[in-house]
Amino acid sequence: MKVGLSVFGTTYMMGIHSKSSRPRITAGHLLQQAVEAGLEGVEMPLTVVEGEDIASLVRFAEKHRLYITVASSGYDPDKLQIAFDTAARLGANTVRTVVGGAGFGGDRRAMAGRWQAFMQDVLSGLAKATAAAERKGLQLALENHQDVASEELLWLCEQIGSAHFGITLDTGNPLATAEEPIYFAKRIMPFLKHVHLKDYWIYMTEEGYRLVRCPIGQGVVDFPALLTLISQHDPEMTMSIEVGALEARHTRVLADDYWPEYPVRSASQFAETMRYVLANAKAPADWRTPHEKNEPESKIVDYENHQLLSSIAYMQGLVRTYNANLPT
Repeated sequence: MKVGLSVFGTTYMMGIHSKSSRPRITAGHLLQQAVEAGLEGVEMPLTVVEGEDIASLVRFAEKHRLYITVASSGYDPDKLQIAFDTAARLGANTVRTVVGGAGFGGDRRAMAGRWQAFMQDVLSGLAKATAAAERKGLQLALENHQDVASEELLWLCEQIGSAHFGITLDTGNPLATAEEPIYFAKRIMPFLKHVHLKDYWIYMTEEGYRLVRCPIGQGVVDFPALLTLISQHDPEMTMSIEVGALEARHTRVLADDYWPEYPVRSASQFAETMRYVLANAKAPADWRTPHEKNEPESKIVDYENHQLLSSIAYMQGLVRTYNANLPT
């Protein structure tokens, strides 16, 4: 298993957030940061590649044996074709995308009465994009981006029916579609192509629960169990560290209007999720991040950096321990 670095959990520090005054990180700097942190790859959006010497990036990645995953978005095959072209030039194997539609926290209320038609459009676009990915020898991996549930991811994989299409598992995001993370991972594991390593603290609310970012290994996700599942599926799986967003995600599973556009769930399945949530919820407290408190940029950057370094240390230690316990 290969642990790498994503840009999305440190958006102030890397100059990606709209309120950050820092220069936007480049692909070259991102690769260098991964090497300095002792990581094995990067996941980068196309925006950080713009203006870069692709050949130099490829040489650097090959020299340090770094994987590259390209982060794109949407299900428009023409837009994804651009990502495929860049990925092929970079020597990347995987392009990750998201479909959107729902708000964060699994909120589909704005799509009431339109979700099924939306998913048919998603299927059509991703099927065409997968054919293009196959021609390039690439994998297209759809993330559970607090929008699509495991039932829908499996449906898309089965309908598209290509070894070049699969799933990017964001390890924290199943909670936003009211699914326990290990249960979710087991369901989608046959189609897993890439992983986002993310953890959350949980705070209960009257309508459900909030998901608040935290260093990996300090929240509710059972990473030792996940590593066992992932290594059994693919010992060379690429996994990018992506500390959660700076804004908490409110998952309103106790609100009546949360459910109409969701796949039918059994009472026992929902009960299992809520038992997990309640068993792992933190005591009431001020859950806001420095960004949500409107603190100075320097404090937000320090906060991001501390959580990133803690996450890197945890994952490197966990992988070392896991590998040391493998039978020789």
